[in-house]
Amino acid sequence: MNTVLGLGFILFAGLLSAKLVKKIGFPAVTAYLLLGIIIGPSLLKVVPKAVLASSGLISNIVLGIIAFGIGQNFSRYQMRRIGRSVLWISVLEACGAWILVTAIFYLILRQPFYLSMLFGSIASATAPAATVMVIREYRAKGNFTDTLLGVVAIDDAWCLIIFAVSLAIAQAIYAYQVAPFFLLKVLGESLLSIGGAFVLGALSAFLLSVLYRFIHTPTELLILTMGLVFINIGIAIWLNLSVLLASMFLGTVLVNINRYSFKFFDSLKMIASPLFLLFFVLAGANLEINILGSIGMLGLFYLIFRVAGKMLGANLGARIAHASTSVRKYLSYALVPQAGVALGCALIAKNDFPEVGNIIFTTIVATTVIYELFGPLLTKYALRKAGDIIV
Repeated sequence: MNTVLGLGFILFAGLLSAKLVKKIGFPAVTAYLLLGIIIGPSLLKVVPKAVLASSGLISNIVLGIIAFGIGQNFSRYQMRRIGRSVLWISVLEACGAWILVTAIFYLILRQPFYLSMLFGSIASATAPAATVMVIREYRAKGNFTDTLLGVVAIDDAWCLIIFAVSLAIAQAIYAYQVAPFFLLKVLGESLLSIGGAFVLGALSAFLLSVLYRFIHTPTELLILTMGLVFINIGIAIWLNLSVLLASMFLGTVLVNINRYSFKFFDSLKMIASPLFLLFFVLAGANLEINILGSIGMLGLFYLIFRVAGKMLGANLGARIAHASTSVRKYLSYALVPQAGVALGCALIAKNDFPEVGNIIFTTIVATTVIYELFGPLLTKYALRKAGDIIV
């Protein structure tokens, strides 16, 4: 099968599989991952090698688009509207998963500190798409739903920042065997890297805003937006900056300096869907089934303590913010799904850490399938217990 035929087959099969799983109430990402596993090199070997080789390019583009969209949630208006409860809950549930998973992997499972940090930082991510799907399906309304939407909207932004810092520290330990408690220099360098990503994203946003004056049709807007987002991604790769952060800062600055910024974000939605499909299918195809057996305790502990960390953090944040009883008791159940950002971070870890990258990636893909299967059910349970839907 040639490359073009392979891409066409993936798109067609992905569409059909998504329609099938939606009939039984599961999100499309579950179908894409399972399809990738089935048609990938580990099983049917249908995906051409050239298509698999393009995974890096596709993942950089998709992750850039995802992060660009996340930046939209950080408008001045949005930050004022969501209130302190959402900020407290989102920050602490992300940090709760990060800290608890890192500690458990390092202290209990005796994993290297850099590996524990990587797992912990990836654990902070949440998948808003599955949560939003359940809310729309059951037409949930109320204070609990509003708080939940606010939390999942900005959770992945905290994940990107946490992962950027953790990745820099992990790279230093991995490369130089630096003692984990003497990393001020590395931390300073990671903060400089975050600053560089901000400068790049901000410059791209200002350029995009200026060039918008010369745009007259939706097609021109799509081309301009794609071009600047891709250039921003490419320069970030060239300068060894975080693609995720540079893209998120592009979206964040743009939404705060241009009152028509929604048009830029909307223009990418049509082309984003097939790219997301390819990204998730290829993520599944890159899973090496032969090492699934070796992730046993890692996978089990990750499954349990990621959720435990989010529950503890969300509950603490809700108490600090004096949120309602329903938010304190049930919100964390709706934070279980994990998908795009977590998989993207796992891909980066896979590329940067050859010796352990496959273990990280396989663990995240396998647990993502489980989270995406059961996450929507737990979200429905939380909404029902909070009284925002009647089932």
